[in-house]
Amino acid sequence: MSAAADPEFATVAERIHANVGQQGFMNLVGAELSELSRGTCTIAVERRPELLQQHGFFHGGVTAFLVDNATTIAAATSRGQPALTAEYKLNLLSPAVGEKLICRARVIKPGRQVSVVAADVFCVSDGVEKHTATALASIAMLSEDVAAKTKNPAA
Repeated sequence: MSAAADPEFATVAERIHANVGQQGFMNLVGAELSELSRGTCTIAVERRPELLQQHGFFHGGVTAFLVDNATTIAAATSRGQPALTAEYKLNLLSPAVGEKLICRARVIKPGRQVSVVAADVFCVSDGVEKHTATALASIAMLSEDVAAKTKNPAA
C-alpha cells in the first residue's frame, strides 16, 4: 500500500524504523529492515562466519531471530501499536546455505490484543531463493502506556 493511499502509515513506519535502530541485537547480527508496509515486514542478513554453525550453514538461531523480529514488526505495522512476541512455531525446512537470509512476514489476522503472523525464510544463492523455514507466530499487541513502562521501568 502506498503512502498516498495510507497517509497514517508514514508515521508508523518512521517510529518502527527508529525503534529497530535502537535494537542492539539487530546491529550485532548485521540484519537490515529491507521492506516495510502495512501488515508486512522483510528483514535480511548477509552471510558472515559469526552467523554460521559448524557445517557452514546459517545457524538456526539466526533464522529464529529473523522470524521473531519480522513477525513482531509486521504486527506493529497493522495498527501502529507496540508489539511483543508471545510465541512462535518454527519449521526448519532445509539447511540455510547461501550468501543471504531473507525473512518475509505478513499479518494473517490483526487483533487488538493478539495478532497472528506468518513468516517464510529464504536463503539466496547466486540470486536464487530457496525456502528454508516457515513459521506462525502469536504476537501480543501492547498499549502505549505498557510500552512506555517497559522503556522506563521506574515509571
